[in-house]
Amino acid sequence: MAGDLGANAAAHADAVRAAAVRVIVFPELSLTGYDLDGCVAVDPGDERLRPLIDACAATGSVALAGAPVRDAAGHEYIATLAVTGTGATVAYRKLYLGADEQRRFRPGDRPGVHLVDGWRIGLAICKDTSVPEHHDATAGQVIDVYAAGLVMHAHEAAEQYARGQRIASRLGAYVAFASFAGATGSGYDETAGRSAIWDRSGTALAQAGPAPTDIARAELR
Repeated sequence: MAGDLGANAAAHADAVRAAAVRVIVFPELSLTGYDLDGCVAVDPGDERLRPLIDACAATGSVALAGAPVRDAAGHEYIATLAVTGTGATVAYRKLYLGADEQRRFRPGDRPGVHLVDGWRIGLAICKDTSVPEHHDATAGQVIDVYAAGLVMHAHEAAEQYARGQRIASRLGAYVAFASFAGATGSGYDETAGRSAIWDRSGTALAQAGPAPTDIARAELR
């Protein structure tokens, strides 16, 4: 639901419980909707995130959720929050911004890696996935998985799938794409959905459909 952090956190919590996995990846700006002008920066300590934190506590999950954030100087970023049963932290700030995003947001300053049970998860957000320099810089952190939240148009679904394959085979890492499904803001009346997970050779292990409630699951070894 656009702009409703509490309702979106509750929907994320439902997804965490339904997925019942150790790590779950959500799309770009998933906690607010992709509304570049209307979305409000999320404080990781906001009590409205409590349903998601509680769901992660109940399932032992780590949720990588998309949100706008603001630093102490007032600069805003498109970010990935890492949410566990103990709270939320900013895990990564998007490095490569689209032209419209640059009107409001700043780029992050470094690749992001989040550690879960010894697995090194390289983080990306949408346009990052189209930039080979981002792949290389993230892989340079020695990663096992390249995980990204995306918002793409429905007509870009084939490119999204091919991109995931290319990254997996190029980096020799698992790739997980969480792609926004359903309508959202800033001209995305119809989005690609079809989140997917690829193995290190680029072979798809799982792919969701186009519905917002569809989930792609895979066990990584």
